Amino acid sequence: MLADYTFGNFLWTMVVFFFWFMFIWIFITVFADIFHRTDIHGGAKAGWVILIVLVPFLGLLIYMIARPKMTAQDKQEMEQAQQIQQRIEGYSAADEVAKLAKLRDDGAITAEEYEEMKRRAMMPIG
Repeated sequence: MLADYTFGNFLWTMVVFFFWFMFIWIFITVFADIFHRTDIHGGAKAGWVILIVLVPFLGLLIYMIARPKMTAQDKQEMEQAQQIQQRIEGYSAADEVAKLAKLRDDGAITAEEYEEMKRRAMMPIG
């Protein structure tokens, strides 16, 4: 029986294993994304889970197509990561405001742009 297991069979087994592994990985990732999101609530989360459990391949495909590329929660998490990075790099709001004032004085930005950028620079980190 082992003699009938050729190199081609081994390669086919590896391909099948790879696709099962990827399917399970995507399944777990989508479940984590569903439960992590704050923009959908109980009923919608339950609906997605039921769809994915009943029709796994089609349900995963539909979820990945229907999910927005960037949610408000994603934007908030990105801003938090940027703030942490700025804190690590020694970001100084005072230095940033001084640079903005120089740009405003040189005429590179308008007073309205200066005020908006200054407001963002002065936002508390954390």
